[in-house]
Amino acid sequence: MNLGVDRFKQMTPERYQPGIGLRPGGERPDLEPLIVTLYHAMYESIAQHSRLGLNVVVDVGHHDAYSVPLRILPNCAKQLQGLPVVFVGVRCPLEVIMRRRRATWHTSESTISEAVILWQQAVHEPGIYDLEVDTSILSPEECAGVIHQHLENGSPSTAFQRLANIATN
Repeated sequence: MNLGVDRFKQMTPERYQPGIGLRPGGERPDLEPLIVTLYHAMYESIAQHSRLGLNVVVDVGHHDAYSVPLRILPNCAKQLQGLPVVFVGVRCPLEVIMRRRRATWHTSESTISEAVILWQQAVHEPGIYDLEVDTSILSPEECAGVIHQHLENGSPSTAFQRLANIATN
């Protein structure tokens, strides 16, 4: 099952957009209480899919750069306690991100906006992962292979437990 920001954004009514895709910066404090609820609902869905024995892949970025800290990631980690979770940090240098953005969106945008810089910084805090991949070095297939190898090796996955501990402190 593929659950994540794009799927949940598609289900979010227009008046609540961008939903869980709200960028760092605190520009929509009116949406922030709803954002907490939307993440909670998404993670309940993830947990239930997993409890039913389904493999779940979640593509979502987390940050805590709202008008006030919402502690969404640590609280979501608590929701998945006791379930098999591998938390993967996906990295890519800003220059590569911008080159891909120009190619995909057919834009001539050459400068890196403050919003992109803030996103890149905020989504990697606190930086607790079980595994990291760099999409400027590895293809999507190679990234999937690294994750598959991690799963096959039975390497311990402790990132979400450590993040859940942040929620209780």
